[in-house]
Amino acid sequence: MTVVRINAITVPADSGDELARRFAARAGAVDSQDGFEGFELLKPADGRTTWLVVTRWRDDESFAAWQNSAAFGQGHRSASGQGGESRQPVAVSSELWSYDIAGGSER
Repeated sequence: MTVVRINAITVPADSGDELARRFAARAGAVDSQDGFEGFELLKPADGRTTWLVVTRWRDDESFAAWQNSAAFGQGHRSASGQGGESRQPVAVSSELWSYDIAGGSER
């Protein structure tokens, strides 16, 4: 059964583009993780400053394995960027929301 995990990331109003750039730089990093089914980065379109990272997983165990993987640790490290320059965190806060799919359509 597919499970949905959403990371709700609040960023300063002028930092959204940097968040999107960092995600783009890591595009595909999770694709080969066992149990991974899909990912979307949702940009707020109504003046909010909370972006949503929506991921779908085969089951809870697959998501937990990703969270405990070396790749997860590397992708979420903010101490240094490319070329050794210091990278500050973009997020002001984040929350992990967990959902099970209860209905919907196949499209």
